[in-house]
Amino acid sequence: MAWDRSGAAARSAVACWAVVALAAAFAVLSSPTRADGTPTYPLLHERIDPALHRVLKRHIDHEFGDTRSQQVPRKKVGIVVADITDLQHPRVAEVNGDVTLYAASLPKIAILLGAYVQVERGELVLDDDLRAAMTRMIRNSSNADATLVLNRVGFSTLAGILQSERYRLYDPERGGGLWVGRDYGGGQVWRRDPLNGISHAASAMQVARFYYLLMTDRLSTPEHSREMRDILSDPALRHKFVKGLEKANPGARIARKSGTWRDFHADGGVVETDRHRYIIVVIGEHPEGGRDLERIIAAVEAAFAEEGAGKP
Repeated sequence: MAWDRSGAAARSAVACWAVVALAAAFAVLSSPTRADGTPTYPLLHERIDPALHRVLKRHIDHEFGDTRSQQVPRKKVGIVVADITDLQHPRVAEVNGDVTLYAASLPKIAILLGAYVQVERGELVLDDDLRAAMTRMIRNSSNADATLVLNRVGFSTLAGILQSERYRLYDPERGGGLWVGRDYGGGQVWRRDPLNGISHAASAMQVARFYYLLMTDRLSTPEHSREMRDILSDPALRHKFVKGLEKANPGARIARKSGTWRDFHADGGVVETDRHRYIIVVIGEHPEGGRDLERIIAAVEAAFAEEGAGKP
């Protein structure tokens, strides 16, 4: 009997410690900060907001009617909108977010990341010439500068960065994502993306993750993150999202990168207004895709205006 009592006591103690440990683990997972005081951020995939999805869908459907009804089921378009007004509590709506598509010049953002990672590693010197080349690559979408920076980073190195545990911006478990398998100077294909066979690839969700990591200083150091945000701002090409915002909300600011080749149109970036800050990414294939992007961002602005109506 004495052995039974001590065994029961031991089991009770173990159970108590298990409850305490589980509670502590939950506290760490749910806490907005880590033990060292730095903030934690959720995965965008885990922050799907049905209410935001409904209001966005209603506004986009109103804008387009049935004219694009086959684009979604045929997986010819991917859309992600993430309200990051509160960075630690993003709200996400997506359609075909994990579908990887040809994205033309939009994956130049991956080259930008690769360059800064190589600077962190001491493999590249961040001098005025490199800064100027990266700025032209993003703001003006210069193919010559994109090729120059890509060659300095290296195809294999960039692919390793995109697939690394640190970033997982190309993730086979989520349909692929950002990939640069050919330069922008018309050279030979180095390697197409492993899942989809695309040379310049992106999924809307992985591009959205790029911007979320950037806005939370997790792509690089805070100083380099500020530099990347500055390079992505003040776009020289005033089309697609930029043109749509100029009509829908002229006071809005956007940091972005777009892409165009034949019927393939893409745009993705961070929009800041007086009330909201949000990530928007659209990648699609349609002859009128450039005009579609103008209309989609106008619909998103209308949706956020509706949400904000009546709020202080």
